[in-house]
Amino acid sequence: MTEPARILVVGGGYVGMYTALRLQRQLRAELRSGAAEIVVVTPEPYMTYQPFLPEAAAGSISPRHVVVPLRRVLDRCRILIGEVRSVDHAKRTATLSTLATDEEGTGPVELAYDELVIAPGSVSRTLPVPGLAEHGIGFKTVEEAIGLRNHVIEQMDIASSTRDPAIRDAALTFVFVGGGYAGVEALAELEDMARYTARYYHNIKPGDLRWVLVEATGRILPEVGEKMGRYAVRELRARNVDVRLETRLDSCEDRVAVLSDGTRLPTRTVVWTAGVRPAPLLAATDLPLDGRGRIRCTARLSVEGVEHAWAAGDAAAVPDVTSGEPGGECAPNAQHAVRQARVLAENVVASLRGQPLKEYAHAYAGSVASLGLHKGVAHVYGRKLKGYPAWLMHRAYHLSRVPTFNRKARVLAEWTLSGLFKREIVSLGSLEHPRAEFELAASPPPGDDDEPSS
Repeated sequence: MTEPARILVVGGGYVGMYTALRLQRQLRAELRSGAAEIVVVTPEPYMTYQPFLPEAAAGSISPRHVVVPLRRVLDRCRILIGEVRSVDHAKRTATLSTLATDEEGTGPVELAYDELVIAPGSVSRTLPVPGLAEHGIGFKTVEEAIGLRNHVIEQMDIASSTRDPAIRDAALTFVFVGGGYAGVEALAELEDMARYTARYYHNIKPGDLRWVLVEATGRILPEVGEKMGRYAVRELRARNVDVRLETRLDSCEDRVAVLSDGTRLPTRTVVWTAGVRPAPLLAATDLPLDGRGRIRCTARLSVEGVEHAWAAGDAAAVPDVTSGEPGGECAPNAQHAVRQARVLAENVVASLRGQPLKEYAHAYAGSVASLGLHKGVAHVYGRKLKGYPAWLMHRAYHLSRVPTFNRKARVLAEWTLSGLFKREIVSLGSLEHPRAEFELAASPPPGDDDEPSS
């Protein structure tokens, strides 16, 4: 018996999940006969649909409906929960650690493969800002989104109960750094939620909360165009959001955000959404990288100058054949990632079967962004929308894109219920330390070790 052709998919995000999903459909016969095997290595057993993170943070969607369980969707694939530490493509081996290897104490293991699909995605791009590592909050995972929601409500609890005006002001000041999708949508949704929540506090009014958006360039939401970007700024400022353009965060030490224009903002909340960078794994491979640390790819989504290796998404520099400009590359967004995954999977199958490969070509359709409940901006196929129509388009588009009918139905049901009933304003911050109460109960009461009195 010959060994099955093993396809190793590194990463379970957009590209990883959609590529494996299409591979298991197109290689159904080979998988059934044992001629092929698909192995997916991912740190988490789920794919996060990131466009829904702001709504999950605001409580419009349950966190469990923002993620897609990989074992259910990829039922013909072998799922390994772990991390690839390095790749030696010349030897067709990947070194990885899993939950089992950590428990066994045996260290990383090597996994051989025939075809490599490398799509580890990206991580937050941080800068050497003093205090950022200690006090900054990210917004890239569902855990961070829910943690931020709990944190905002907790700050309102602190402000409501303190008698120190300085602590109150710092607790009610929220600074978001980065004017892209993540920063603007997260701020807009959470500002909406906090303004609603304030009605349940006897001593906090919506005007007491201070929201600050810091953007280093002269515009926000560049993907929706300059006109819609200006509208988004006006909309946010009309809601008393302090939008600072051409401004940087210089420091956030000692719970004070210092901006490049000299402003000092005592705050207990600094949310960092100022861009992403390729996953560190790419530096531990023998694959060719560009100046930004991404894998150099051809228009067929194969790794440049390398056989049996493929890449797409945030981790890949993919030529944009529709741009008409030499050197043009596809933007690192979900719109391209999902479509690239489809072509990538088809090319892997074609390569295994000795068939010709095809190029990835997709003209950018446009973008939609939410600015909170019933508010949004959109620039799609040359048409500009704002307000309620843009918000409705935002929801309709992402509902159509979230994987599986199960998730679509659950998200739609939650949207329907949230329109009929009041918002949830519960903070479940204790989820971050679930054993705290039991540890307290299990510890001996004070005085138990004292000698009994005679």
